[in-house]
Amino acid sequence: MRQALPFVLFFLLAASGRASAEDGEPVPGSQPVPSQVPQSKPDFMFGAPKGSVSIRWSWDVHHAGSDWFDFVQEQLTLEDNDFITRGIAGDVNVAISPRVDIVGSAEYTARETFSEYRDFVDNNRQPINQRTRLRQTTVTGGLRYALTDRGRSIGSLAWLPRRLVPYAGGGAGVLWYSLLQWGDFIDFEDGSVFLDQFPSSGWSPVAYVHGGVDLLMFKRVALNVDVRHQWAAPELDEQVFTGFEPLELSGVRISAGISVLF
Repeated sequence: MRQALPFVLFFLLAASGRASAEDGEPVPGSQPVPSQVPQSKPDFMFGAPKGSVSIRWSWDVHHAGSDWFDFVQEQLTLEDNDFITRGIAGDVNVAISPRVDIVGSAEYTARETFSEYRDFVDNNRQPINQRTRLRQTTVTGGLRYALTDRGRSIGSLAWLPRRLVPYAGGGAGVLWYSLLQWGDFIDFEDGSVFLDQFPSSGWSPVAYVHGGVDLLMFKRVALNVDVRHQWAAPELDEQVFTGFEPLELSGVRISAGISVLF
């Protein structure tokens, strides 16, 4: 019995030490294990960004104020909202000062709409149908000015970005458009219905002003919302659309997307 006593004492001490370790209490003679606290990634950058690249989804709301828009809306079942084109846009911004960027932009939008004559039907009393498609590609360059500081330096290396940065700017460039109407049309001289198509395309200078906001979501990724007003009025093909004024493509462009800082 006396010979077994040391083994019993050793077993009790070992069990007690194990329980103490599991309860978080230090075991005599053991080294404390440092606790591992998860570290969040720092919010600062090593220097201010040199620029950004953006991709945006856009909606182009035209004024539709020229006589061609008036004519087709009077004759056909087309409304102003049938000329709201949708598409994609991209920007490259390069900082030239703490608040000013040089901006290069490209945008493509398109819309295709079905219509019929408002007041006429064919000999079988069926609608006289057409399609109208409008496509635009715009390439511009300009300047963008941040209305607040985009961040602040911390020491000699770190830079802390501002979470919300509004901006305004403007610029100019070129616009290419393609307008096509095809389907059945009425010859108002003899009342006959004929199948045909009416294309027109060309280039035009374009100017714009815009404003928006960058909302920083992650360290180098921001949500971008942009509102742009542009002016453009390309000529219609005189051989196809005789006697019409230039096509009014001025309007408001609203877009939203993602910007990546570099």
